[in-house]
Amino acid sequence: MGKIAFVFSGQGAQHPGMAKAFYESNANVKALFDAAEQIRPGTLAQCFEGDAETLKQTQNTQPCLYLTDLAAAIALKDAGITPDAVAGFSLGELPALCFAGAFSAEDGFRLVCKRGEYMANSSADASMAAVVKLSDDVVEDLCKSFAHIYPVNYNSPGQLVVAGATDELPAFSQKVKEAGGRTIPLKVSGAFHSPYMDEAAAQFAKTLDGFQMENPQIPVYANFTAQPYDNDVKSVLKEQMNHPVRWTDTVLHMADSGIDTFIECGVGSTLQKLIQKIAPEKQAFAVEDPDSLQKVKEALSC
Repeated sequence: MGKIAFVFSGQGAQHPGMAKAFYESNANVKALFDAAEQIRPGTLAQCFEGDAETLKQTQNTQPCLYLTDLAAAIALKDAGITPDAVAGFSLGELPALCFAGAFSAEDGFRLVCKRGEYMANSSADASMAAVVKLSDDVVEDLCKSFAHIYPVNYNSPGQLVVAGATDELPAFSQKVKEAGGRTIPLKVSGAFHSPYMDEAAAQFAKTLDGFQMENPQIPVYANFTAQPYDNDVKSVLKEQMNHPVRWTDTVLHMADSGIDTFIECGVGSTLQKLIQKIAPEKQAFAVEDPDSLQKVKEALSC
C-alpha cells in the first residue's frame, strides 16, 4: 500500500443524526462531543436530533460538522488506520488542522463556532450554486458579466461552484443553460469563499490571533494554496474564508506526493466522488458511521 490521506467534509451534506452511531460506540468520540457540549450547550441535540433547516444555518452547521468530521477520523485512528497527510474542504480544513496537531479539539471547536457566527452574519441575500458540464474557463467568463457572482470552489473537472447575490443567480443560471451547462443550488446559507466574506474573514483573523497554533505533525494541504501549510498556520488560514477552494489542485498535488488512498471523514461521499473524478486511478472511500468504517477496514485489510 502507498500513502493514505484523510480528507474532511465541508458543508452541504449535513443531516440530522450524523455521528450519533460513533458517539454511542466510541469512547473517544463521546468524550469529544461531551467536551464540545460544555462549550456550546445544545450542540448534541442539533447534531443528533435537529431538523434539516436548523442544520442548514451556518452557525449550527459548522460546529456540528466539525465534530462529525473529527468523529470519523478518530474512529479510523482507533481502528489502526492513520493518514500520511490530510486536507479539508472549506470548513473541513479546521478538523484537518486539529487532527494534524495544529491546535486542540476544544480550541478548534471554539474557533469553528466563531467562524460559523461570522460567516452567518455576512450571508444576507447571497447563496451558492454548482455549475456542471462546463469548463472552468467558460464559467469564469460567465461570472465576469455579473457584478456579484464569483467562481469560488474548484471542485473537479467540469464542476465549479459559484457564489454571489441571490437576485443575480437566476440570470446567471440562464446564461449557464445557454452555454450548455446546468446549475445546482447548494444547501448553504451564504456566499462563502467570495468577497462577501471579507468582513467575516477580518473578524476571524482577529480571533485567530488569540489562539496558540502549533506546526502540524503531518502535511495539511491548504484550500488557499493547494499546497501543505508551512510553519505559519495562522497567516494561511486567515486567507481561507474569502478566497476560492482549490480542491482539484489540492487532490492532484496530494496524488503527486504519493497519496494513493483517500478517505473522506465526515458525512456523505461528496469528496470521495470528486476525488474519483479528479484522480480516477486512486482509491477513494468515505467513512461516516461504523458500517462504512468496517468496509474501509476490509478494503484495506486492517
